[in-house]
Amino acid sequence: MKPNLTPIKKQKNKKYYFTIQKKFWFSHAMSFLWLLLSIYLSLPWLDDLSDVVTMPGAIFIITGIAYIPGYMSAFLIVSLILDKQPNFKNEFPTESVTLLIAAYNEEKGIYQTLKYVADQDYTGEIQMIVINNNSSDQTTEEVLRAKKELKANISILHEPNPGKFNALNTGLEYVKTPYVITLDADTLIHPSAVRYLVSRIKSSPEDVCAVAGSMLVRNSRESIWTKIQEWDYFLGIASIKRLQGLYQGTLVAQGAFSLYKTPCVQEVGGWPDAIGEDIVLTWRLLQKEWKVYFEPLAVAFTDAPTTLAHFAKQRSRWARGMVEGLKEIKPWQQPQVYTKYLTGINLLMLYLDLVYTLCWLPGLVLAFFGIHWIVGPMTLLVLPLTFVSYSILYLYQKHYVFRHLNLRIRINKLGFVLFILFYQMIMSPVSLFGYLQEFFKLRRVWK
Repeated sequence: MKPNLTPIKKQKNKKYYFTIQKKFWFSHAMSFLWLLLSIYLSLPWLDDLSDVVTMPGAIFIITGIAYIPGYMSAFLIVSLILDKQPNFKNEFPTESVTLLIAAYNEEKGIYQTLKYVADQDYTGEIQMIVINNNSSDQTTEEVLRAKKELKANISILHEPNPGKFNALNTGLEYVKTPYVITLDADTLIHPSAVRYLVSRIKSSPEDVCAVAGSMLVRNSRESIWTKIQEWDYFLGIASIKRLQGLYQGTLVAQGAFSLYKTPCVQEVGGWPDAIGEDIVLTWRLLQKEWKVYFEPLAVAFTDAPTTLAHFAKQRSRWARGMVEGLKEIKPWQQPQVYTKYLTGINLLMLYLDLVYTLCWLPGLVLAFFGIHWIVGPMTLLVLPLTFVSYSILYLYQKHYVFRHLNLRIRINKLGFVLFILFYQMIMSPVSLFGYLQEFFKLRRVWK
């Protein structure tokens, strides 16, 4: 990866400015029209299914597998079309930043992670603090080797209490700079990633307290599971981040790579004791009437799970973290209308994943035997919206993000097909398992 120090060509301001509020309500209006069309077209389906499960049961099922997903997809599409990333005021800031890395048995990759930080094109000072979270391998020795060989500003702290939140809070005590960045020990960042994170927050209003970086998969060729996840990060997660960033309420400034204003993190008490510590922290920041942005040019590459078992553990952990956030801060307790809506979608995900797992998947099996009570031609109406939204984001990623960062999109046709056809069949049951873990308060496992 090579940095590109050529300034981004600024977009011209249009005579008529479409405000965020207008974009929000216009997107809802278009989505509502799509919903009305969906309901009209589905009346025969609704009538047939009601003969099997009663009319309330049919409404419950079809709403969960068609109406709400269609509405959400339409809202995403219109919002992405209207989205316009604000220009940077200064692409080459020089403010000092502190970068925190919580490390537990990371001897294999910590040196390379630190090297990528040391090779940043950022001209300001980057202070790196590695918090050794009770490792039993050679993590400390690798950090000391990096400090010596890279001649970088690297410090190492030791936190014996397990849990990423403990490690990050220990590091936070030593942060003296106005901005703090968290980075996972197995994550590599693009040479311009820090510069773009700082540029975005310096170009934003004062009430923006954090900026989430853009996560992509590094090991996409390692297994069929990483091939599938490459498209999830590249299209699925990125589209949701852009949507949330547009409405100034990115719901997860992920701990893997995000920037925060240090005083804001300190004011909410640092990272909470939660398996989704970054989710709960972000929602606490939003509750303070601060805003969280997303910067697509601040790219980081992470290792995705290589097996189904590892994938299930990771995504069920994410789902459980979402429930932790919902339990602490309800959507209606969020002060801004945008974050009320965005966190409300998260609340709906519990219902959607339940219906998908317990109704749509069995319905798919029945469809193979010619029984189309649940899965039939009407359910295919959601697919065009999916393809449109992913096409919009693909073009954006290719022409705005990858081209400017001197990156190339890998050819991964098999992963794309499997992602489109089967990914949700795995995600919903896995997420449902995560919800149940939190409901029954099962033992928390970070890795």
